[in-house]
Amino acid sequence: MSLLPPTGSLIPVDAPFSQAQESWLAGFIAGIAAAGKRASGGAPTTTIDVLFGTQTGNAEFLADELVAGAKARGLGGRATALDAVTPEQLAGMSHVLVVTSTYGEGEMPDNAGLFWDAIQATTVPRLEGLQYAVLGLGDTSYDEFCQAGKLLDTRFEQLGATRIHDRVDCDVDYEDPAALWTAAVLDRLAAEAGVQPGATTAVAATGAATAAGGAGASRASRPGAQWNKRNPYPSTLVENRLLSSPRSAKEIRHYEFDLGDSGIEYSAGDALAVVPVNDEVFVGELLEQVGANGSETLDGRPVTEVLRTDREIRTPSKDLIADLVQRAPSSELAAVVSHGDKHELDRWLWGRDVLDLLRDAGPAAPGLDELLPNLRPLQARQYSISSSPLAHPDRIHLTIASVRYGDPHRMYAGVASTFLADRVAPDGTVDVYLQPNASFGVPADPSAPMIMVGPGTGIAPFRGFLHERAVSGATGRNWLFFGDQHRDTDFVYEDELTELQEQGVLDRLDLAFSRDQAEKVYVQTRMLEQAPELYSWLEDGGHLYVCGDASRMAKDVEQALLAVIGSQRGKGEDDAQAYLADMRRGKRYVRDVY
Repeated sequence: MSLLPPTGSLIPVDAPFSQAQESWLAGFIAGIAAAGKRASGGAPTTTIDVLFGTQTGNAEFLADELVAGAKARGLGGRATALDAVTPEQLAGMSHVLVVTSTYGEGEMPDNAGLFWDAIQATTVPRLEGLQYAVLGLGDTSYDEFCQAGKLLDTRFEQLGATRIHDRVDCDVDYEDPAALWTAAVLDRLAAEAGVQPGATTAVAATGAATAAGGAGASRASRPGAQWNKRNPYPSTLVENRLLSSPRSAKEIRHYEFDLGDSGIEYSAGDALAVVPVNDEVFVGELLEQVGANGSETLDGRPVTEVLRTDREIRTPSKDLIADLVQRAPSSELAAVVSHGDKHELDRWLWGRDVLDLLRDAGPAAPGLDELLPNLRPLQARQYSISSSPLAHPDRIHLTIASVRYGDPHRMYAGVASTFLADRVAPDGTVDVYLQPNASFGVPADPSAPMIMVGPGTGIAPFRGFLHERAVSGATGRNWLFFGDQHRDTDFVYEDELTELQEQGVLDRLDLAFSRDQAEKVYVQTRMLEQAPELYSWLEDGGHLYVCGDASRMAKDVEQALLAVIGSQRGKGEDDAQAYLADMRRGKRYVRDVY
């Protein structure tokens, strides 16, 4: 009997395992401990192709775990990015496991879009000889939860492939459900291949880590991997300084975290997850609104502590919105929801938090006991690392804009950004863990040109890239497009960039300060102005990176890039799209957008 839910269902990751699940897990770990020998003693009779679509690296790490698990059972396995696979190659595969995240509002991640476009063509080969299963990674706070996985699952079925296991859609706490799905699928494939388990200690350790929902095979191999979401490292915040001018409309800060004896080793391009603590003043306001006095407890813990450290109390969850609409059908929120227009609801919710919605509900608002179940778990915030381990092996730097808006009557603040800016004492500790991103890093070829587009805090990873190239002695040329609102208040790291230019590390620096002239100028404007030179760098094997806002900037930059390619090649839009697609496949066009 399968312990996993029907197709497309969600495993509640905060629910305790049932006795049957615990028994099944124990059996799996015992089985893995005996794995390693093949029935025939020869080459694997079944090869599993693990295809992944990833934005931040989680799906790729899970794909690596699947391959390791397959090999532990005597099966063949290989992991490949979805965009690196053609429909014809797909049709020649026998067993395919797809692991994909969902980007934005239901979109394919960056390294899966070309694959998705290709398998929608009317001429795509049929897949009657293929067996498959899909694991989706997502976030239930988005309307199109795990949509990329759902689309791929349906399309494979439409093309005649045979589903060998139900799809599972994982929320942000994906480790346990992903481990259960991985074990169940691989056990079934091993059984069908007639593989007889053997015994190796190394495989047993890897299998146990994966089945228990731990860091898994690939992450466990990295130094400092014991520090993770469930066991963050208490790092000392050794520097917190303002980068932008006090006269700026923004507040951009530079932070440095001491890695101490953690053993954490990071790469330029990785992210650091910061575990925030909610503002106790806001916690007090929330408790007052629901008629609580702060002396209440939840599972033996003070409710004030629960709200500070465990619950998302700023961003309203879908469950809370639905509950409030039912409780207060005459509220402004209920009126907006009744229109059934998602974009209108998003506009109305913009800038509002849980306290606003409770006040909007008036006397019908829930009490504390009714509110708590509808608050999502407080999640860590991930930030692109703005340093290089070659230059700063014992510290991780972050570049973060503090989120603050409102008026004297009602101020709003970002959960993690103001936690770091305001509430961590000098040399205080912050819980952190590394979020590796194997898809976003300096070119493997040190002579390859590097083009970086990062306005605002999007400069963060590129500061790390430039430090990496400087210390490593890479000979490739480096070009940075950077901008913000005003040069005199928002030119962060100006002294560093000037020094890098003087040292010959930064070959070109194109600036776009949008509000220093009557006509708005953005980084994409500078790209279009430098079209011939930019295209020349691409033709020389240049890698182009984009970091920053996904909703507008990244899309505008891509359109500018296509315009540059199209204008220089003169072969039309389809040719420009094909050129950019080749760059994607070659990992020469990559993005770190949010």
